[in-house]
Amino acid sequence: MREVSKRSSLIGSNRFSDLRPTPVYEAYWRFAAERQEIMFRRIEGVPGPWTEDPILRQYRFTNAYRAADRVSQYLIRHVVYGDGLPFSPAEVLFRVLLFKIFNKIETWQVLTSQLQIIEFASFDITRYDRILTQIMANGGKTYSGAYIMPPVQLPETGGVKHRGHLLLLDMMMRSGIVERVVQSHSLRELFSILLAFPSIGPFLGYQLAIDLNYSMIVNHEESEFVVAGPGALDGISKCFDNSEAFDPADIIQLMCDRQEDEFHRLGLRFRSLGDRPLQLIDCQNLFCEVSKYSRVSHPEYAGVAGRKRIKQTFREKGELEPLFFPPKWNLSISAGTD
Repeated sequence: MREVSKRSSLIGSNRFSDLRPTPVYEAYWRFAAERQEIMFRRIEGVPGPWTEDPILRQYRFTNAYRAADRVSQYLIRHVVYGDGLPFSPAEVLFRVLLFKIFNKIETWQVLTSQLQIIEFASFDITRYDRILTQIMANGGKTYSGAYIMPPVQLPETGGVKHRGHLLLLDMMMRSGIVERVVQSHSLRELFSILLAFPSIGPFLGYQLAIDLNYSMIVNHEESEFVVAGPGALDGISKCFDNSEAFDPADIIQLMCDRQEDEFHRLGLRFRSLGDRPLQLIDCQNLFCEVSKYSRVSHPEYAGVAGRKRIKQTFREKGELEPLFFPPKWNLSISAGTD
């Protein structure tokens, strides 16, 4: 997984014509537009089903904007901004890292119900360990399946994965990371700070940097660079039959730069979030989603992963919370997420 600066060779030399798009390339833009329409139809109170697309009806996909998706929305509203409760930079950092290690809303909710408030000031590894162990004993899962969180290899863990991550979190918080994060000058620098810790690779480090950038403790440009995850790499390989000749981060940058032209060329209406177009992180995520979508829409394109089925089906989960974005974005959107 490689990252590259915004001024990439692909963009600078205008080599878009060298890429050979497949039909999945157009599916990428159609998926983005229709998935966004589904979100807005739900905002407007239109009764379901919210699309004529049988694949989008049957299977679960994230929103076009990462920050509008269910887990990110929960993170922004309840974890980062604590439902309006004020938190110091240290506490914001601790809460974001803890949530993202597991990346599972239900795990956070159980911890909150048991602890009342989640904060580093009262962090007790033994107590957290006991709660997480009980979740597992009751047949529950503590980690999301969205991405793999590698275990921390420490003898103190006794082979228990979550114990290693609690120890890692404690080590991070006592390492002087708070000051370095707050004083970071760019998203890339923030990414580098996170990458220095065990179990945090390039893709996870990038995702954590984006999540911390939702908060008020840093304010970096999301357009600075991008890291392509495994799902995005698969989606890229399906959209272009010679993608291996290009850096995947360059291709993501290209999609971000061309979004307005491509929606216009295909006659698609894409309703952005106010004046905020799709960012690099969103275009990266959309490659992940079209990787899944094309398993049904274009099964003849196997991609580098070779997966054939979409595992998660769509299930409406009751009433939706209004969308809540970082106040520093100055967006006035009222919506719900699924």
